[in-house]
Amino acid sequence: MRRIWQSYKLWVRRRYLLWRAIRARHKLRVIQDRTSDIDETSILCVGCLRNEALRLPYFLEYHRRLGVTHFLFVDNDSDDGTAELLSGQPDVSLWSTGESYKQARFGLDWTTWLQLKYARGKWCLTLDADELLVFPFHETRTLRDLTLFLDETGQKAFGALMLDLYPEGPIDGVDYRAGQDPLEVVPFFDPGPYRTVRQAPKDNLWVQGGARERVFFADDPRRGPTLNKLPLVKWHWRYVYLNSTHSMLPRALNHAYNGPGDTRLCGVLLHTKFLPVAVEKSVEEKTRKQHFAQPDAFGAYYDAVISGPTLWHEGSVAYEGWEQLEALGLMNRGAWGKK
Repeated sequence: MRRIWQSYKLWVRRRYLLWRAIRARHKLRVIQDRTSDIDETSILCVGCLRNEALRLPYFLEYHRRLGVTHFLFVDNDSDDGTAELLSGQPDVSLWSTGESYKQARFGLDWTTWLQLKYARGKWCLTLDADELLVFPFHETRTLRDLTLFLDETGQKAFGALMLDLYPEGPIDGVDYRAGQDPLEVVPFFDPGPYRTVRQAPKDNLWVQGGARERVFFADDPRRGPTLNKLPLVKWHWRYVYLNSTHSMLPRALNHAYNGPGDTRLCGVLLHTKFLPVAVEKSVEEKTRKQHFAQPDAFGAYYDAVISGPTLWHEGSVAYEGWEQLEALGLMNRGAWGKK
């Protein structure tokens, strides 16, 4: 009986979140609409952005190479040329809003509306501009190959570990230019340890550990970032993300990924947050108070990033490729490796 009651409450919550997304469409202003180019074979990438003109040139190039055919972006009141950069791209549809990112469920109300309208029945990546997807064989196989395999095996979602990258010295002590591969600047990561817990009643995964926890939350690890994501999903109108792309409803989708050590096909999101611009962004985020439910509780975290710390330590490892990540147990080729 308890399980039935929990299922009903989750059903109600999912319907409510879908209603919020439909209502949120009125807050979006069309800047560039190229959605007529989307067809049944399209592989989409959806995201909500603010002041990402520095990262976007490489982000777009990288994911085009992987096989994304159309990008759907919401620009949240950028003032650094982000909107102008995106509106000049032939495979980008762009909307703009000046509304509160926090009040829009950290942008999920807006992106869920775009997925409802344009992504139904299609494979859709949901990414931040500081994330680069890595999957097995990605140098020689495309997202089309990956999603065909997922379709053949009946998988509706593809999970990934978010892996924080950082430089060898202070995060504000390196240079980065637009269009440059971030791995030339932030090549290091923590190979572990990572902790995994599955939580009721949503059956959502909770993976923690890694560099940000080690450096910024050592005194209270439970406040460290959640590192599991479900970035690639065969979208259905009934689906909603609950907390960034960390968890979803219906809750069965959360079982698509078991975290580091999962022997099924899974990937990694290379998290390039700690480019030098992280210091400037932390100053802005601390002032705007849009990125946490209780932003004042994270003042010390912002101050620590603003100080330009060194994240590298003796246990740091330089990134060499997806096979290295698989050998470390951070991703897996699963049955796809047998093809």
